[in-house]
Amino acid sequence: MKTTLIMGIALLLTHVGRSQEVDVDRIIRYSEEQVTLLLAETQRLAADGRVSPRTLDTAGRLVLVPASDWTSGFFPGILWQLYATTNDGKWLEAAREATTKLESEKYNGRTHDMGFKIYCSFGNGYHLTGDSAYRKVIIQAAQTLSTRFNPVVGCLRSWDHNSHRWDFPVIIDNMLNLELLFAATRLTGDSSFYHIAVSHANTTLRNHFRPDGGTYHVIDYNPQTGEIQHRNTHQGYADESTWARGQAWALYGYTMCYRETKDKRYLDKAIAVARWLMTHSHMPSDGIPYWDFDAPGIPDEPRDASAAAVIASALYELSTFDSAADTFHSFADGIVRNLAAASTARTGTHSGFILLHSTGSKPADSEVDVPLIYADYYFLEALLRRRELSGLRKLD
Repeated sequence: MKTTLIMGIALLLTHVGRSQEVDVDRIIRYSEEQVTLLLAETQRLAADGRVSPRTLDTAGRLVLVPASDWTSGFFPGILWQLYATTNDGKWLEAAREATTKLESEKYNGRTHDMGFKIYCSFGNGYHLTGDSAYRKVIIQAAQTLSTRFNPVVGCLRSWDHNSHRWDFPVIIDNMLNLELLFAATRLTGDSSFYHIAVSHANTTLRNHFRPDGGTYHVIDYNPQTGEIQHRNTHQGYADESTWARGQAWALYGYTMCYRETKDKRYLDKAIAVARWLMTHSHMPSDGIPYWDFDAPGIPDEPRDASAAAVIASALYELSTFDSAADTFHSFADGIVRNLAAASTARTGTHSGFILLHSTGSKPADSEVDVPLIYADYYFLEALLRRRELSGLRKLD
């Protein structure tokens, strides 16, 4: 079985590609040009509380969202990423301005997306500047997020909407919000944040995965007993199908949880999800998945560049933890190279978005085959991780 798995990964790598070098510097220079345009367009159109770009509408117009939108933190995060890699003061100024507009969200207890909004913005800012004001925002946001924890269920509640469908929904996406809680423990010494994050990760580990290794999108719990009431894949093709971005969130989430805890169960799960993705019969040869691995119209189904970007970024980090480092690193290289070759916008177009061909929610016919700001965020994060790994390898 192990030999078959290794042969399958090797065969897939010959398609995804592993011999050519990824020109990180060239892609980042291109990204700077695009984000310069996106920043100008955002500043020109921002009004009525809309502060961050999310996508383009069907007419190709820029869609801006308020601070409360789950995607609002990714654009400030991109600006911090560009500052980190260029040390250019213009990106620092822009990042500070965009980040400040989200500060009120630290008190928004009506959402679980605190990590996406606050840690991608203020978290990146604090890491790069050490600004004590950012530290306070991170801690307050973690306190607010903690109010959504139910100790009987063992998880943070995800959505408050669609109460007619779910009593206590927990989505696989929520794994990424745990990073904010781990950070709060480091900043304060208060282990309660850590214990909530670990409880959520453990409960998700038990209940979100099928025997074949695929993930459910939503698990609905009884908030009084903690029992599972429903298993759904809300943004996927069907309840028993595997939504591509959900599988990507699982890979990223458990890789991050291993970094923060060194619990080998999390590393084992991350490796298992990585191998599932890399060897799945419906993973395209370029490593950019269809929106759902079980979508009925494959190969004529929309792709999801955002899922590919998340997978690549997670695999680069995972490669630092496991003996199969070269395999994970090479697969991520192939994804990044193929995204750059086939999914990037022509310079000066699409209002400055970097990646095209992402899928938000195909069942809702929402944001299908469009740019999405979180695709750009994780793509740039993957590039920065790739650059850092290259430096470490040179030192070796």
